[in-house]
Amino acid sequence: MLQIETKVVKIPLGSAAEGLAVFGPQDKYLRLIQAQIEASISSREAEIVISGPAEEVASLEQLYSVLLQLVRGGYSPSERDVAYALELARSMQAEELLDLFKKEITTTYRGKPIRVKTIGQRHYVKTIRKRDIVFGIGPAGTGKTYLAVVLAVAALKEGSVKRIVLTRPAVEAGENLGFLPGDLQEKVDPYLRPLYDALHDVLGPDQTVKALERGMIEIAPLAYMRGRTLDDAFIILDEAQNTTPEQMKMFLTRLGFGSKMVITGDVTQIDLPRGKNSGLIEAQRILKDIEEIGMIFFSEQDVVRHSLVQKIIVAYNWDAENKA
Repeated sequence: MLQIETKVVKIPLGSAAEGLAVFGPQDKYLRLIQAQIEASISSREAEIVISGPAEEVASLEQLYSVLLQLVRGGYSPSERDVAYALELARSMQAEELLDLFKKEITTTYRGKPIRVKTIGQRHYVKTIRKRDIVFGIGPAGTGKTYLAVVLAVAALKEGSVKRIVLTRPAVEAGENLGFLPGDLQEKVDPYLRPLYDALHDVLGPDQTVKALERGMIEIAPLAYMRGRTLDDAFIILDEAQNTTPEQMKMFLTRLGFGSKMVITGDVTQIDLPRGKNSGLIEAQRILKDIEEIGMIFFSEQDVVRHSLVQKIIVAYNWDAENKA
């Protein structure tokens, strides 16, 4: 019979507050980890004691060493951070989090730091800084649009662009803008709400209104991009899976000097009429060999919303694969 090697590891705690930070309120984070592993974790006096299969203990030792380093550096891990750290620790990659959470991209208007939350997000941010056109493709909740808006505002603040242009195609879950009540502004506002939410977070509502009035930020449906060339601008096309190939080509050819474009979308959420191809899927295929264009693909591991969102995406993906 195969003998499984067992091991016991003790990790010292500097204070009761450190234990609370890594185990979570009412041991919530501890229970989350315990439900997914065979090893046992307990807190005795001023140390964490981990015992069980040697391989699992080694990954948990890395996990808690990293979490404690983050806590000692002033970072408070969330439930999502702990779940992601456990995933990384399974392949002994948890130390990646130290670099991830140390650097902030910018701060919210209230002064709260905005950081990348996953390795996929870090790759995305680095690519946007390096390339003039970047595609961010993946499921909802991966921060594709939010991070693009954050980087756009940072570029505006440091003067590397003169304005931000935010746009979406007007095919939204079967709704047509023509059927929504009100004038153009009233029609466009609720439809572009997610972009406003990100701006409000970084600039604050008052500064967002001022920037819109001055024309430093422009929010418009994709149809309004036709015939324009956009110089010195940071342009974001959101919900790009709902563009037609013609719209996508039209948009990409608006790129002017000193500009950046970020195109975000989720190819599993296409709302185009039956028989119409997605411009995002076509662009992926046609542009994949152009080195200067960045293509970043997010997975369910990069979902930074409620942990249930990640499980929902996995379940839908599994169902789609088994139907195919």
